[in-house]
Amino acid sequence: MNLVTTDWLESNLNNVKIFDASWHMPSSKRNAKKEYDQKHINRAMFWDVEEHSNKDSPYPHMMSNSDYWRKMLCSYGVKNEDHIVVYDFSDLYSSCRLWFALKYFGHKKVSVLDGGLKKWINEGKRTTNKIEKIQKIMSYNTDENVSWIKDKNQIDENIKNFFFQTVDARSRDRFEGKVDEPRPGLKRGCIVGSKNIPFKECIDAKKNTFKTKDELIKIFEENKVDTSKPIVFTCGSGITACVLGLAYSLISGKNALIYDGSWSEYGNK
Repeated sequence: MNLVTTDWLESNLNNVKIFDASWHMPSSKRNAKKEYDQKHINRAMFWDVEEHSNKDSPYPHMMSNSDYWRKMLCSYGVKNEDHIVVYDFSDLYSSCRLWFALKYFGHKKVSVLDGGLKKWINEGKRTTNKIEKIQKIMSYNTDENVSWIKDKNQIDENIKNFFFQTVDARSRDRFEGKVDEPRPGLKRGCIVGSKNIPFKECIDAKKNTFKTKDELIKIFEENKVDTSKPIVFTCGSGITACVLGLAYSLISGKNALIYDGSWSEYGNK
């Protein structure tokens, strides 16, 4: 169950662990933590992708290691058997990054709230500014799916041998090199041989929900992406690639594969 509806979550608030994984581009002038402090779904815990990424990497949002992940989830009081629901209040559907990371480290029951906090608020569902104390635990077992993340060497090798299709989630103008990247020090353009599905094409703008399975299949087909073959998703810094990864999972039932460094690494001057 990769997606849950707002009605489902409202009926199951006491049966799940909830994360607010909102993240905004710096240019938005929005502060996700301040917004969470002011308004969030009851019992939700704030998860900051900047805080919980690999701080030893020169590239943004790189996946942390298994030991860090285990300790981090213990600090949130998460048990292996918990059903985790992730949502965001972000234009980028940043919840998908935490969805991917949890599954990457072996958590079995993870769902994204379809429509996020935006839909929840539009429906008049209850929010709070109360931050509940987290009961930490001592043990959590990770099971890292290392094959789900690709590195630059594997991307370079793939350009020669084409083991998998790379699909970029950035906007069409960024993918085609028509505009500068939002992060300084990056070239314009894309990975050789890659295809492009701007992640926003997968989202129903009016409802803020993922489009239907049939609509998603059509979007992949129109962009000449064959979902029967291995696909590695990429973007600017590994966040919106996970939006396409979730869309792909909804279509195929398969796990997403991500190039974690994405254009922040590959496009480095």
